[in-house]
Amino acid sequence: MKAWPKVALAKICAPAERYTTPTPGEIYRQLGVRLWGEGAYEREQIDGADTKYANFNCIDADDLVVNKIWARNGAVAVANPEQAGTYVSTEFPTFVLDKSSIDPRWMRLVTKWRGFWRACDEKAQGTSGKNRIKPSQFLAIEIPLPPLTEQQALVARLDAMAEKTRQLEAHLDAVERDAEHLLALRFRDAIAGAPQRTMADVAPLVRREVTIEPEKNYTELGVRSFYKGAFHRRTVPGSDFSWQDLYRVHAGDLIFSNIMAWEQAIAIAQAQDDGCVGNHRMLTCEANPEVAVPGFLWYYFTTEEGFAKIYAASPGTAARNRTMTAPALMAIEVPTPPLAAQHTFDRLQAEITALKAKHTAIREANAALLPATVERVFNS
Repeated sequence: MKAWPKVALAKICAPAERYTTPTPGEIYRQLGVRLWGEGAYEREQIDGADTKYANFNCIDADDLVVNKIWARNGAVAVANPEQAGTYVSTEFPTFVLDKSSIDPRWMRLVTKWRGFWRACDEKAQGTSGKNRIKPSQFLAIEIPLPPLTEQQALVARLDAMAEKTRQLEAHLDAVERDAEHLLALRFRDAIAGAPQRTMADVAPLVRREVTIEPEKNYTELGVRSFYKGAFHRRTVPGSDFSWQDLYRVHAGDLIFSNIMAWEQAIAIAQAQDDGCVGNHRMLTCEANPEVAVPGFLWYYFTTEEGFAKIYAASPGTAARNRTMTAPALMAIEVPTPPLAAQHTFDRLQAEITALKAKHTAIREANAALLPATVERVFNS
């Protein structure tokens, strides 16, 4: 492959000057530009009376739009047809591409290239004291520009790759939806006709008190909202816990944040969490192995019926006032089918969790494929 010539942006684009004076009472669609080549997006609409800018510039399809302040972080985009008719302030210099020289789709690829971000950053250094990039400096940036037919051929190949990555994502999503549906059906079958028992009976609260040693390090556990699991908040010496009581957590414990359980901050302690500590706001429950399986109980609290009981046990009208007390948690009734049925369900749940973990790895590789290919295209 022959080396592509480099061409200054000034040679292939010109300022777009479709200025209008904002009119009070008239509503304007606004365009924003995401960082790191992630494209343009339509922002909230604005009344002409609410802007401090004397002029707006109207955007057309395939315009090259630059965020002066954040261009150094890749905030440059090519507008798509749906974004035509939006407006930007003077903080967003806008340019019309010469389509006889550059395909807008090629320019869109350029905005996703790290080399372009570096060039924008270099041009922005020290301008205005705020690292804003001036239009003249932006236009001085040189980009690789193969012949138009070669641009179009490469874009077509990359578009095909992007479509395959979208298809893979759609397939993984469909598999996971089917798996979640199967899990819900199996749970429904498992609890059909099962007796209800209180949490105090099947998974009582445990408080494994910790005698704090000032020089010893302790890893404090937190619980994410929306069933996102437990996490290690910090590891600090005991002297940092001078006003708190600490309680030891064991793997397999059901953990509830008493102030955020209403926002689904409910988790199961994993092997890596064993021996961590929680403060008084962590309600830690240990399932009685003769009557309950932790994973089965956790899943119940993710169902509409189970979460409704958590929410009802967390009274109040504001987030900071929605506190679930230990007695309220212990009074919640949960279904307790035979232990064998709970274990069977929990194994299925573990298999689906493992499947999702594999999908996460595939998604990460899939998401990295196109950016890596763009880098190879421009750096080769």
